[in-house]
Amino acid sequence: MVEYVDKLKNYIKKNLKKGYTEDSLKWALIGQGYTRSIVERAIDQVNMELAEKAPVLKSKLVIRYQIIDEHDNLVTIKKLWWKKVFG
Repeated sequence: MVEYVDKLKNYIKKNLKKGYTEDSLKWALIGQGYTRSIVERAIDQVNMELAEKAPVLKSKLVIRYQIIDEHDNLVTIKKLWWKKVFG
């Protein structure tokens, strides 16, 4: 049974890299005669292995917007007086 799951894991990893979704692979394997529990176990193990290899983000990305005119000068926008008063 372990060999079964290992073969399925390799198949799932290879096809995920090709762009197939987990759901489509799951139903394709079930359609080929694999039991639902074995397929789901293989998918869970693949997800855990991929999660272990994923890089850890140490800081949150900050997105800043700047408006630049046609001469590559930074444009500053002044707040309207009513936005200063009422927020």
